[in-house]
Amino acid sequence: MAHRPAYDTLGRSSERAPLRLRFAGRVGERSRSWIHGYVIRLAWTDAVIVALVVCLAQVARFGADSAMAPNGDAQVPAVLVSVVLGFSWLMSLRAFQTLDRRIVGSGSQEYSRVVTACLALFGVLAMVDLLFRLNIARGFIAIALPAGTLGLLISRWLWRQRLGHQRLRSQSLEHVLVVGTEVSAVPMIERLLRQPNLGYRVVGICLPNRLAHRAFVSVGDTEVPVHGTFGDVCNAVVDSGATTVAVTSAEALGHDAMQALSWDLEGLDVDMMVSPGVTDVAGPRVMVRPVAGLPLLHIDKPRYEGANRFRKAFVDRVGAALILFLLAPVLLSVAVAIKLDSRGPVFYRATRVGLNNVSFSMWKFRSMVQNADALKENLRALNEGSGVLFKMRDDPRVTRVGAFIRRYSLDELPQLFNVLGGTMSLVGPRPPLPDEVERYDGRVARRMLVKPGMTGLWQVSGRSDLSWEESVRLDLSYVENWSIMQDALILWKTVKAVVAKDGAY
Repeated sequence: MAHRPAYDTLGRSSERAPLRLRFAGRVGERSRSWIHGYVIRLAWTDAVIVALVVCLAQVARFGADSAMAPNGDAQVPAVLVSVVLGFSWLMSLRAFQTLDRRIVGSGSQEYSRVVTACLALFGVLAMVDLLFRLNIARGFIAIALPAGTLGLLISRWLWRQRLGHQRLRSQSLEHVLVVGTEVSAVPMIERLLRQPNLGYRVVGICLPNRLAHRAFVSVGDTEVPVHGTFGDVCNAVVDSGATTVAVTSAEALGHDAMQALSWDLEGLDVDMMVSPGVTDVAGPRVMVRPVAGLPLLHIDKPRYEGANRFRKAFVDRVGAALILFLLAPVLLSVAVAIKLDSRGPVFYRATRVGLNNVSFSMWKFRSMVQNADALKENLRALNEGSGVLFKMRDDPRVTRVGAFIRRYSLDELPQLFNVLGGTMSLVGPRPPLPDEVERYDGRVARRMLVKPGMTGLWQVSGRSDLSWEESVRLDLSYVENWSIMQDALILWKTVKAVVAKDGAY
């Protein structure tokens, strides 16, 4: 059946001007999005950091009184080189859209763009210097690049911390009006409710005509108010104070209505998001391609081979070797404590299933009594886990030293030897037991497309407090959207989770 005209679906005339006039006096009642001020503060912070780093690099390389000191074969004054570098750096950050309002404040893409912008700038400068034989002081660049990149990343992280604290106080939030059927809208609302740190507060929902008579839609313990039908979206935006409209059922509205709605939301200064109906697939794999005037979502296959595989293996081996070197005294101390605390070996070797369902021996510090595996069957009735996981908050098999090293995840440090050997990665899905893998269905089996990791999304999202279903979802999300920058963020969050002892038992 053909879609109804857009103006019929939205319950208004085909003239757009009257609509804007109708809401012109009420738009000001809505609180403007926090993002505008946030982006401006980021821009000024970037400028200050770049200026400071360039000045410090100039002083460190040429001295405090060297503003006019000649630099390179062209005898260019040092201060001129610093000004050009600073301006080019800021332009590179803009060119790589590091202030894109769609990516600032959450996710790894913001950090990735900052790093890419910095590396691209200095790569271009190096080529220009080589081609034209300028011989600009390389020591100046060697100081500015790492210091500036690190400074920009730290500043972005600090701004995110401040933003996170504001969101805990119900500030700097996007107020979301969901538009769609109940079947498609509820899963989105559930995820937004589970992760308040994302900064989205659901303020209402617009349902199809046959369901719009309801006052609320229950999502867990939360009741989301219904603001009418698909034809009431513009009124609902103003009435609810929404700053974002999230469409979860584009097919239910129709192409013409979607286009008309996007036009009208421009006049109301409201962002519009459309859910593609594909969960846990995002990042570089997803691209919108216009085909015959229609925006089609192109989803690329996950890529774990070639350059990606080499980069991940390189980071794993170098990272594991560095961590082992730095933590050698800690490993030695833990080994001695285990030996003095209880009978049995220092290490525990557990059989796990890794990449492509190949079994391997995973090393851990022993945290339980020597015959823990034999006692497991006697404790089945007390299992607190879900799905195929066995978990106990107060497991009687855990030794005194074992309880301590588990609390701070020290028992997992010997897995660094597995990373060096290539059977594990620093970051990846949770390494499963063979009997767990035997019960995997086709969906869960996708976890085996990458190496299991010492840490992962499951580690930084609740650890032992997670349900089986949530653990699987996080692992699959990692497998589908892997990137080096995501690994770096997970490693950083792991340190925070371990120090805070979140979900460890």
